[in-house]
Amino acid sequence: MPAEEIQQNIKTIEQIIDDMNLFDDDLMSMVFDGNVPATELLLRIILKREDITVISVVGQREFQSPVVGGRDIRLDILAKDSTGKHYNIEVQKKPEGAHVRRARFNSSMMDSRMLKAGQKFSELRDSYMVFITQTDIFGYGIPIYTINRYFEEIDKPFQDGSHIVYVNGSYRGEDAVGRLMHDFGCRASEDMYYSELAEGMKHFKEEEGGRKIMSEAVVKYAEKYAEKYAEKYAENVRLNSLLDSIRKMMTNLKIEAEQAMNVLEVNDSDREILQKRL
Repeated sequence: MPAEEIQQNIKTIEQIIDDMNLFDDDLMSMVFDGNVPATELLLRIILKREDITVISVVGQREFQSPVVGGRDIRLDILAKDSTGKHYNIEVQKKPEGAHVRRARFNSSMMDSRMLKAGQKFSELRDSYMVFITQTDIFGYGIPIYTINRYFEEIDKPFQDGSHIVYVNGSYRGEDAVGRLMHDFGCRASEDMYYSELAEGMKHFKEEEGGRKIMSEAVVKYAEKYAEKYAEKYAENVRLNSLLDSIRKMMTNLKIEAEQAMNVLEVNDSDREILQKRL
């Protein structure tokens, strides 16, 4: 690779890092990974509780589906407090990344790992699924949306210990949540209110060692994206070629699409996709 192109790539990576804030899940996960003070601060503000004592927090925790072929998930942050409660904290720039059914799915994946064989269901601890979204995805203009289950007929809480919380990242009120969301939107540590967040931001964006780690993460993401795009492109080419063959058979042999796919021995998954394209 020419020196000029290498230099341009370096500049691009540097610009990407300069533009990052805590709504970027890679940076957010690194800042909070192992960072108990920052995690405690965040949870105490969002849940309006001063009694939360975090004992562990990890970034980019992967949960594999117990079902063969099932969907795995990668959590931005997984934390646990001194009472055994579990917290999954996710940041999302786009509304589709914080779909309400994703909250349900993530919550169930957390719950399924809390009990060991022989434990009673009553021993299942509370779980909190927290989405911090860059925009107000529900559109009511409030800072926090808290979702708990209720008995509809008697309007009383159904205390199963499952909690879902959405935080409006565009909120900028003169309160703790407003300052927290302000900090999430900052690109420089010096502009932040909370030192617990500013220290992590400074390390990964402004100090040599942390910035190197961040650069490696950006490159890794770019390589992974390029590989994924290449796979999708190759798959699309394969399906288009198959589609072309089906259409030619339909025209030349005067047969239906289903018959053409039978002749070509098209599998069920491809068949479903191709039927939509015909």
